[in-house]
Amino acid sequence: MTEFDLTRRQLLKVSAAAASSAVVATRPATEAGAATSAAPAQATQPATVNVLLRVNGTDHQLMLDPRTTLLDALRERLHLTGSKKGCDQGQCGACTVIVDGRRILSCLTLAVMQEGHDITTIEGLGTPKNLHPMQAAFVKHDGFQCGFCTPGQICSAVAMLEEVRAGIPSHVTADLNRKPEAGNAEFRERMSGNLCRCGAYSNIQEAIAEVAGVQR
Repeated sequence: MTEFDLTRRQLLKVSAAAASSAVVATRPATEAGAATSAAPAQATQPATVNVLLRVNGTDHQLMLDPRTTLLDALRERLHLTGSKKGCDQGQCGACTVIVDGRRILSCLTLAVMQEGHDITTIEGLGTPKNLHPMQAAFVKHDGFQCGFCTPGQICSAVAMLEEVRAGIPSHVTADLNRKPEAGNAEFRERMSGNLCRCGAYSNIQEAIAEVAGVQR
């Protein structure tokens, strides 16, 4: 019994020694492999493209990453910060600008896609001394509180009235064979994509109605 116990102890010692030797022997190779895999890949410069953007009547030649959104190009490269980055997912309308007379969400379109088009931002609608009628109406009717959504609201409202005049129907247009009538129901439906966290919707509608010549 004693001889068996001794042999078992010797076996455990030999096994432990062998395992330790194997760990020590493979450690340099393992560490070398880890160092190799951890080595950073060579940094590569992102590809850029030459883009000509016509914004508020002025041409701007820019070198841009082709993935740059129109909103980021306006704000970060042209420093036109009137267009706001709200949700950056096309849900709030704060980034609305006018392209070739139609309103678009600048966070959902690439800058390279707008080359050759006429882009108008809130800065291009009017000036402090010469406000656009919609801007003046927003001031008169207090159509803003914090003001964050206001540039998008105004750009959207200006283009929206042009849609009505052009006869483009909406979901609430009663007769698709006739031009939609400018009215509160049409305005509310067409402006539903522009959110106001402050809840100044009634004032915004009053401003739009005044510019459209519609009785509230």
